[in-house]
Amino acid sequence: MVKIAPYGTWVSPLGAADVARAGSAPSWVRRVGDEVFWTEGQPLEGGRSALFRHDGERVSRVLAAPWNVRNRVHEYGGTPYLVLGAHVVFTNWDDQRVYLTDREGTDPRPISAEPPTPQGWRYTDLVAGPDGTEVWCVREDASDHRELVALPLDGGEARVLGRTHHFMSSPRPSPDGRHAAWLGWEHPNMPWDGTELCVAAITADGVLGPHRVVAGGPREAVCQVEWEAPDSLLAMTDPDGWWNLHRIGLDGSVVNLAAGEHELGGPLWQLGYRWFAQLGQGRFAVLRTNRLAVLDERSGTVTEVESDLSAWSNLDAGTDGVVVASAAGPRADWTPVRLDLSTGELTELDSPAPLPALEYLPVPQARVFDSPDGYRVPAYLYPPTNPDFAGPPGETPPLLVYPHSGPTAHCVPALEVDIAYFTSRGFAVVTVDYAGSTGHGRHFRELLNGQWGVADVRDCATVATALIKEGLVDPDRVGIRGGSAGGWTAAAAMTTLDLFRCATLSYPMLDLSPWADGGAESHDFESHYLESLVGPLPEHRDLYAERSPINHIDRLSGPVLLLQGLGDRVCPPEQANRFVAALDGTGIPHAYLTFEGEQHGFRAAATIIAAHEAELSFYGQVFGFETDAPPVELHR
Repeated sequence: MVKIAPYGTWVSPLGAADVARAGSAPSWVRRVGDEVFWTEGQPLEGGRSALFRHDGERVSRVLAAPWNVRNRVHEYGGTPYLVLGAHVVFTNWDDQRVYLTDREGTDPRPISAEPPTPQGWRYTDLVAGPDGTEVWCVREDASDHRELVALPLDGGEARVLGRTHHFMSSPRPSPDGRHAAWLGWEHPNMPWDGTELCVAAITADGVLGPHRVVAGGPREAVCQVEWEAPDSLLAMTDPDGWWNLHRIGLDGSVVNLAAGEHELGGPLWQLGYRWFAQLGQGRFAVLRTNRLAVLDERSGTVTEVESDLSAWSNLDAGTDGVVVASAAGPRADWTPVRLDLSTGELTELDSPAPLPALEYLPVPQARVFDSPDGYRVPAYLYPPTNPDFAGPPGETPPLLVYPHSGPTAHCVPALEVDIAYFTSRGFAVVTVDYAGSTGHGRHFRELLNGQWGVADVRDCATVATALIKEGLVDPDRVGIRGGSAGGWTAAAAMTTLDLFRCATLSYPMLDLSPWADGGAESHDFESHYLESLVGPLPEHRDLYAERSPINHIDRLSGPVLLLQGLGDRVCPPEQANRFVAALDGTGIPHAYLTFEGEQHGFRAAATIIAAHEAELSFYGQVFGFETDAPPVELHR
């Protein structure tokens, strides 16, 4: 029998421990013959990233604890392993060195030299060298110098292949071993602003000769490149404002294989990410805003693959028509899958963490809202979902507005267990693709230029206001939550608007000024990002201070909860520390939880549990209802 109870107080079988168990999606899924490899975070093992192997019949871990298959180039990392014949090569988080082992993970040994300082050399984007005896990759040092290097499998001295740009990625030797391709870009561009696709001959000494640029530029962003043949490349690039797949000939020819206003690529936050894979005979597996599709160059079409899985990530494929990837659906958590396109047979290669019955999991509702500035704002609404409860007549649920991180990213309509944690207790949640989000073409992506902290805040408010006017949510119980850039948007909203009653800020950006001119609290990859998001320096320095929430504590519209990893090098704890110090004694209720050993984003189960329980308790105290979470103490 359905019980009537106030929204927010519903009893849910979905606990914070369930959120922690589902806290990491499989990444870097790769086919190697009949085998499939991938990495996956292990929240119950301190958040380490484990390497898995499916041999066609069963799943095994290639490397036991404490090996952590991850790297921190650009602080976001990139491809962390390579299967090369009988060998597995991988990067280890603790020392950032490259190791060699076999497919069973036997006795890993380093093949990169010990750096002069701890983690002083960092490697990513591992690919096989032309003759299979070495690994080509990107190397970054502690002074933010980057170059392409070759690491011999026998542990010999690294060979520098070349350095052409401040940022480099995607080293790719040609099938005949005569040429190499790679991507490069310079400050102040981010890789989704403009990159150059470079090609050079490989010299007799095994290094890169003089290069030429065959695609890309200051206003064209190549995000993935692969060789198709010794004389042609395949590149995901956006000369017309949409990431489309192009064939680039070494003779200078360029052909768009399926031109259209569809987004088949994405932002290169992690080096080595894949949005397309070759199927042969003019067909390609592609990701159209996270949905799996097949591009057929003969008809110039992109056709989505019918599947209950609405989100696919970082795919790989072969000419036999078999695709592997990490995939999820509205009520199916992320898991590594194998799909035979010729038969439609879909195989889950591993089982995701068990979840409660499907009735407790919300199905996202795609919505679009009109911005006062004349564009459309996409969003996904997750309604309160619990078969055991209903709200009292005339009562509407509290709303949590959830701007994504990035800010150059987008929302994905797949199961988010941390969202279900709240919706199963009677909250409504809405995720917002505010101006600047990817998946909608370059024009929409650049709507945030000069407007960070303004357009994103306005779009979140537009969505919340529309839901209030529709009578779907309680106007007096609207909160906003976000992590990283989403935390910035939430903090900016709390200091510029009266709409939001409270905010949860997870590892947020709060103060722009220390990032100006590559300051001490910035990191090199994003150190000039704000020149497009806010404005170039020095002429906009005052605007950096004006936009920063830390300078407007007196304008806060309500209580805040801050959650911060103490090892975060992207949004360092110094910012949250200063924000909380400024809050103390103001009378504004607030709480601040810090977590030792956590970086940018939470990975350990204990952290994820503590963070979600604190957040639920926080909303209960602000909105005035009892919760089943341990109380978090609010200071004034």
